[in-house]
Amino acid sequence: MIYTVTFNPAMDYVMQVNTINEKDISRSEKEQIFYGGKGINVSSVLTQLDIENTATGFLAGFTGNELERMLKADNINTDFVHLKTGFTRINVKIKSEKELDINAHGPDISEQDIDEFLNKLKKIKSGDYLVLAGSVPPSLSDDIYEKILEHFTDKDINVVVDTTGNLLKNILKYKPFLIKPNHHELGEIFSVDINSTQDVIRYAKKLQEMGAKNVLVSRAKDGATLIDENGNVISVTNAPGKIVSSVGCGDSMVAGFIAGYIESKNYEKALRLGAVCANATAFSSSIAKKKEIDNMFLNESIYIKQKGTD
Repeated sequence: MIYTVTFNPAMDYVMQVNTINEKDISRSEKEQIFYGGKGINVSSVLTQLDIENTATGFLAGFTGNELERMLKADNINTDFVHLKTGFTRINVKIKSEKELDINAHGPDISEQDIDEFLNKLKKIKSGDYLVLAGSVPPSLSDDIYEKILEHFTDKDINVVVDTTGNLLKNILKYKPFLIKPNHHELGEIFSVDINSTQDVIRYAKKLQEMGAKNVLVSRAKDGATLIDENGNVISVTNAPGKIVSSVGCGDSMVAGFIAGYIESKNYEKALRLGAVCANATAFSSSIAKKKEIDNMFLNESIYIKQKGTD
């Protein structure tokens, strides 16, 4: 079983506005609502790939209830803690001559809420996957990921972490199965600029020395590079085409990689499926669906271009 954790989910309210009128009322041409959150995005793609998983974390208020209803309508298993106060975020995205994103704060999470959440995680067994994705809300300390992993030192679980800064560095001592920084985040960790594949390899290997088993670095237009636990360096390309949205591409890559590895136990195949899912999302207006992933899987322009050990 795979469990994905999202501490601060959101409903994204997207408005298409032809012209912003600052002196009068501006009217939208179209509105859409999507559920969001990095762990939730991972669960969405895993479900499209027919991989059993459960989305967990924290929801609150009527917006949280609606988000969960939408997840269940898409056949995504859920096991969230429902907070007694506050509301799950509504983030406003205005698409016009310029794009304007307004992200809400989200509800406060108490120590009692954390205890309830940790109690839910007791069902995790050795061999399961736990995906910790995204930042944490201001009401939580930045060692929350560490507190979670301390509860599993007696179990051999596969921890996948997609976050940044100290949240990422501080969990490396728990030897996560996979971490997925992008190339900017990789550079920020070591206060350097990442300008080449060799830079990616050099600093990803430093993260391995600090504890990570596998390091997958997403590189925007340059695809992605994996340094696996056996010392192999594998890179994959992107498919050519016009990107519709980059939102959720990294999450889709994580989901595809996990699914590919579970099915094949082969890192090269896992990386390719990760790239397929990321590209399918990039060319979609929302997180990719099964048909879009299947079509992208047939795209031979996504290919492994580098293999070997250093």
